[in-house]
Amino acid sequence: MLDRPRTGERALLVHVNRGRRASPDELQEFRALAGSAGAEIVDELAIRVDRPNPRYFAGPGKAEEIAERAKIADAELILVSHALAPSQERNLEQLAQVRVLDRNGLILDIFAQRAATFEGKLQVELAQLEHLSTRLVRGWSHLERQKGGIGLRGPGETQLETDRRLIGQRIKRLKARLDRVKRQRDTSRRERRRAGIPTVALVGYTNAGKTTLFNRLSGASLEAKDQLFATLDPTIRRLELNPGEEVLLVDTVGFVRDLPHELVAAFRSTLTETRDASLLLHVIDASDPHHEDRMRQVREVLAEIGAADLPMLEVYNKSDQAESAEPHGLNGAKLFVSARNGWGIEALVRAIRAQAVGAPIAGQLRLEPGQSRIRAQLFDWEAVRSETVDSSGRLTLEIELSARRWRELSEKEGLSRDCFSQKV
Repeated sequence: MLDRPRTGERALLVHVNRGRRASPDELQEFRALAGSAGAEIVDELAIRVDRPNPRYFAGPGKAEEIAERAKIADAELILVSHALAPSQERNLEQLAQVRVLDRNGLILDIFAQRAATFEGKLQVELAQLEHLSTRLVRGWSHLERQKGGIGLRGPGETQLETDRRLIGQRIKRLKARLDRVKRQRDTSRRERRRAGIPTVALVGYTNAGKTTLFNRLSGASLEAKDQLFATLDPTIRRLELNPGEEVLLVDTVGFVRDLPHELVAAFRSTLTETRDASLLLHVIDASDPHHEDRMRQVREVLAEIGAADLPMLEVYNKSDQAESAEPHGLNGAKLFVSARNGWGIEALVRAIRAQAVGAPIAGQLRLEPGQSRIRAQLFDWEAVRSETVDSSGRLTLEIELSARRWRELSEKEGLSRDCFSQKV
């Protein structure tokens, strides 16, 4: 669509330092983003920008240096670690005669490669078109003006106006289709709420091991890759906590610092699975020396989508790879696990059970002979530990079940407090 330089995979990375030197963590993350997109890094250049230049973002001298480095390295693509204005991206392209992509465009490209479901593809296309629509100015160098003269008059609009109109129409159709998908998701969520099944969503920075942990907990076999944004489309599986008692686990897209607003907006219906969860598992890479900064970034995204105040468990994954290994399982308010080898998973399941369905309660339940339906239900839940019957047929059951199950049973059957003696 755009008359732009052809692009390939050989990339020059331009690391932008805004008033300070970029941390090694930020440099490594940008390299990982480039690698996740399939780029072959042929050279890297760090530049300092205190005041963005309106023409190139970098100063004219630095822009010339970027173009020269790209030529020497035979780069087919320049990746810039900072967001660029549409005109800055275009001007730098014209100067270097190779394709230029800023950080937001790079992340959008990765999402486009990863999306697998119908909804995911719609969301990514919407984000890409909204990103592209701001970059149409002077995108066409050969048809900027309406042609004139006999036999050369156009249909009444320039090519640029045609592109804008077509993109606007496509965006409108995509939003309508996503609205239909959203209504379907809302219906599914309402049905789950009516069924009283709690939802537990795994959230965290990209590549923290959420999918591996999801597989370990649920017995699923989703492909887990050591790369950024390996999971885009949310997946839901059941996790049985007690016989007959379960929660729904949701594996969600990983977060990253400064996630493009186009993606947050496009993926809002998917992220609603996170916002409507009963419990969040914040999965943290314990082996990452910068995990505290990652945690802050995740909390910012959760606040942006309205999920900051939900109940949350902090789960330190990859603890077997951490330099200062913590004891696996519950350690204060933190859970240390290794999804790869299963360490600490039992403690995590107990914590999920306590948070999502309530701590188990135990005691004696006295039933009349006509209350056999209650007895049958408790046996179905495997909640009965022992049973005695007196001469009149009255039952005394030693039971243990979750607070949620007890509340559900007592409300449904109208059980009085006198019939149950809870152990303290």
